Order: sequence, then C-alpha cells, then structure tokens
Amino acid sequence: MKQTFIAQQVFDGETFHSECPVTIEDGHILAFDTVSGAKEVKLDGMLSPGFIDVQVNGGGGALLNADTSVECIETIGSAHARFGTTGFLPTLITDDIDVMRRAADAVAASLTKASAGVLGVHFEGPHLSIPKKGVHPQSHIRRISDAELELFSRDDLGIKLVTLAPENVSVEVIKALVAADVKVCLGHSNADYETVVAALEAGATGFTHLFNAMSAFGSREPGMVGAALESRDAWCGLIVDGHHVHSAAAKVAIYGKPQGKVMLVTDAMPPVGLNSEASFELFGTEVIRQGDRLNALTGELAGCVLDMAGAVRNTVNMLGIDLDEAIRMGSLYPAQFLNLEKRQGQLSVGSRADFSLLNHHIKVEQTYIGGKRVF
Repeated sequence: MKQTFIAQQVFDGETFHSECPVTIEDGHILAFDTVSGAKEVKLDGMLSPGFIDVQVNGGGGALLNADTSVECIETIGSAHARFGTTGFLPTLITDDIDVMRRAADAVAASLTKASAGVLGVHFEGPHLSIPKKGVHPQSHIRRISDAELELFSRDDLGIKLVTLAPENVSVEVIKALVAADVKVCLGHSNADYETVVAALEAGATGFTHLFNAMSAFGSREPGMVGAALESRDAWCGLIVDGHHVHSAAAKVAIYGKPQGKVMLVTDAMPPVGLNSEASFELFGTEVIRQGDRLNALTGELAGCVLDMAGAVRNTVNMLGIDLDEAIRMGSLYPAQFLNLEKRQGQLSVGSRADFSLLNHHIKVEQTYIGGKRVF
C-alpha cells in the first residue's frame, strides 16, 4: 500500500523542507511528491531520518548480558524506538564465551525474524585493558583466542562490531578481523599513541565512547584520545549526556574532527524507557540510578540513561550545535560508519522508510521502521 506523509516540515538529512510530501511503498521511499492512489497521512511536526545507535546494552528493563534471547533484543529495540531509534547494534559487554555465543545466536535469530531495528551485534570486549576496564568484569577480560575468532567470523550476524584494546590484540589479529568483515573499534584501552596508530593502519575504523576509558591526551604523549582526534578517517562515538564528557571536550572533538566523523551513541542501560528510579544489577554489582546518571557502588559511571533523541537535544542545547548537524550525528554519520548510508540514515528516494516525527522540543511523537509505525 502506498502512503503519503505530509508533515509541517521534513528534514531529509541535508535540507529542511516545508510540507514536502513523502510517499512510501513496500517499506521504502518512493517519491517526494503525492502519488495517485496513495493514502495521505497528515502529521504535526517534523519528519526526520531515524536514529542509528551502535552501542545499546539495554533498555525497557532488559540487558543483553543478563538475557541473551530474541525477546530481550526486541524489548530493547521497542524501548529505543520510542525515542526515534530505527537501527541499532545490541551490545554485549565483556562476558564469558558461552554468553557471547548465546548472544550471537539471539542476534542471528533476530535478523532471521527481521526484528525491528536490529542491524547486527557489538561485542564491547572482552579483549580490553584492565586499567581502563570501567565496569567491565575483570574476571572475563582476556586475550583473544580461537574461540572468539571463530565467533567473530560468523556470517549470520549482520554488521559485526568489536571493541578491543590494541595493546592486547596484535595488528595481525586486527587485520584478520577486518578480513572477516568485522568493524574494529578501539576503546577501554591504555595504549600509547604509536600502538593506536598501528591499529588504525591495520584496519580499525572507530573509537568507542571517545574520551571515556582510554589513555588521555597529553602534550608529550597524545595517547588514544590524541590519535583519535588526529585521524581524518576514523569515526568517534560520543556520549553527550552531561556526565561522561565535559561540553568543552565534546566541542573540541566535533570541531577538530572532519565533519561526519563524530557520531552520537547512548551506551544505554536497562532504565532507558522506564520511569522508575530503581537500581539494577550488573555482574553482581548494584548500579544506582540518580536521575539521568548511573553509577556502580564503587563509583564508576555504568553506562547511561540516555536515548538518541535526548543525545540530539543535548548536542543542540549543551553544545550549541545546529539542529541539522545534531540530527546527522545521530543518523547519517553512524549510517556512514556502518556503510548503510545508501539505504538508511537519510531520507532519499529508494532508502528505507525509517523516520521519526519530532516536535519543536526535539522529542519523538512517532517512529516508523520500514514504513511501519512502531511507536
């Protein structure tokens, strides 16, 4: 069935248009015009490309590490769809190999089922640096083995992203991962500048939550942060929640990197989508929610109560970034990082009909994935 959506405003990822008709058919955008026989749907607000989040640990009370099931992944996806996310990578933090395999099986089953929004999987760990582990359990941090290499080489997982510490994974292994169609991000690392550059030359293309849990920038030792900011080609995920990164540091990254190389991520945990202030458990440790901040009892930040619409709002209101650029940071740029820009991350003829309806407060009123309203 053809449908024509007519909103007060449309942002296609590049330009704002007033009352521009968007006609969809079979889950894709057919035309930016009215089409004979299409059902018209009037909308009050702005149609915007759906958000893409490459780091989603949980939401709606669910956590992938605690429940490696299709149902858990769908709960997480539904929670984030309320906030305009139309594509995401369910993210498993450091855990044992059996949990990793079960999570992979659940992602594969979700892709087979075409669960809304699931693009692949992000393994954040377990090949990390203990000094920069954050809340990742030290007992599961380890060197990469044939078991993990076999898992990462599966061809039924959609987009595969692995975050690793390059001081603990050789350039030869990084090259092997890239050859197996794995996107390698660097993070939770205490590596020196030279080691990071070598990993980039081996094929790593991104950095996980820039500034957080990585060797800091200094005048004589640039560290991972310095290498990330210097690189013209690598993407950087950025958590804009007012807790993880100071606004000045965030602006240095956005202004210093080439346009399109900083993308918003949520690092979301189970409380996203819940009104409760209740705590939750992570590897036997209580995580306390205080408003929009999560801390382990030992003091570390423990992920976020952040959604993508909130990240866009914060980028506009806290950092002073223009709305069009903030939206691209949450949609087009992660799509480009994942090589999806021809079908997701922007509104163009032939692209998937993944979009949200935003009000003037940059809050989500409706979300559509493949032309189907999911919120």
